[in-house]
Amino acid sequence: MTDQTPPQTAASSSGPDKRPLFSILTRLTLLMLAILLLAVAISMGILHLLPDQVWLAAGLSLLIILPLGIGIMRSQFQAMIRLFHTLAGTVISYQDNDFSIGVHWPLQDELGELVEAHNALGDVLRKQRLDLVQRELLLDTMVQNTPVAMMLVANRGPIVFANIAARQLLNQGRKLEGFSFDDILTQVSSSLRDAIHRGGDGLFTVAAKDAEEEEEVYHLARRHFSLNGRHHELFLLRHLTVELRRQEVQTWKKVIRVISHELNNSLAPIASLANSAAVLVSRGQTERLPSILQTIEERTRHLESFIDGYARFAKLPTPRLESTHWHSFIAGLKSQVIFTVTDSLPDEAVNLDRAQMEHALLNLLKNAHESGSRADDVSLSIRTLQGVARIEVMDRGSGMTDTVMSNALIPFYSTKRSGTGLGLALVREIIEAHGGRISLQNREGGGLTVSLFLPLPS
Repeated sequence: MTDQTPPQTAASSSGPDKRPLFSILTRLTLLMLAILLLAVAISMGILHLLPDQVWLAAGLSLLIILPLGIGIMRSQFQAMIRLFHTLAGTVISYQDNDFSIGVHWPLQDELGELVEAHNALGDVLRKQRLDLVQRELLLDTMVQNTPVAMMLVANRGPIVFANIAARQLLNQGRKLEGFSFDDILTQVSSSLRDAIHRGGDGLFTVAAKDAEEEEEVYHLARRHFSLNGRHHELFLLRHLTVELRRQEVQTWKKVIRVISHELNNSLAPIASLANSAAVLVSRGQTERLPSILQTIEERTRHLESFIDGYARFAKLPTPRLESTHWHSFIAGLKSQVIFTVTDSLPDEAVNLDRAQMEHALLNLLKNAHESGSRADDVSLSIRTLQGVARIEVMDRGSGMTDTVMSNALIPFYSTKRSGTGLGLALVREIIEAHGGRISLQNREGGGLTVSLFLPLPS
């Protein structure tokens, strides 16, 4: 006899009072022996009544014993068959992740051991399923509440997952799952769309909706992997504006310390040398005056150069835009630094301040050569698309870590011991003064790409 009950019922039903005397095989053997003895007894009784009709007695015995034996065997096997059906049903439930159904068997025999093992398996699977659900719930809670916008896309087609931050950033808090990734891209800012189309990791800025607000800075990271045999791409968008502002405060403090240190390093020797010169003049010992004055001049020029560099960044003049052809502009750059031009140069002219833009690109090309890249791997490309000129300076150096990339465009941030931290910041000032923008991203296979976007004349 079988029924479907919770697993703990089976454990409680297998007490010592229900232990059978014999195993299944023993019980079947005794049953067959009993049927055989019954058949012999019936046959002997019929032969006693019909002593001269042996074949008739055998036939009557067979007609009596055969249905009786089948009935007895069927009654014995019917409970086992119901148990097997019940076990098959619980296996189907397990396939559907339902582990709450157990099996009951009243006897502690071989089938009882099978039922106990089956119920124990259900207990283990149910516990594992509960633990898995709890872990999935914890992971989902963490992912949903992280400030980093996360979005998973299958084969650049449908969006299969997006957390709360991604919904707020890309779809005004509404659900993203199931929508086409390309359709969502048509609704986002052009800077984010360009950053995704460029590929790789990098920074991008989103223009402020209000003129009084500052632009928002984001970092885009992407990873590719296969899931269930399908290609997936994970996009991570991190809002960096608050962190950058905090870094800017720290940077300005560093600037004040650097300027104070540099002024003291120059002014203290100048004051000391001037005092020494005055003493020598009072003594009439003028033979050392030329060397003292030369040292004072050198320190003064160094200080002037130092202050001029900072002043040039702080007081960048308004660009004097003039129509410029790329071929002549690139030829001027090639006379000053080594690089390779990839692709053909556009024929369209662009409006720019030639001196400022030359200074910006020379700065980027110099950084590319100092990145550890081979000289023949430093390249520049210029392409035009939809009213925008895209200038890319590429190298095969060591690239940038996420921390360096997050701070690279901040004034006075430098990873070099003797660096001023003004190179990329000045490039950014120049590009934005031309109405454009700059972005950084690491290249696949190593290296860095610095992209400049300039508006073309309409």
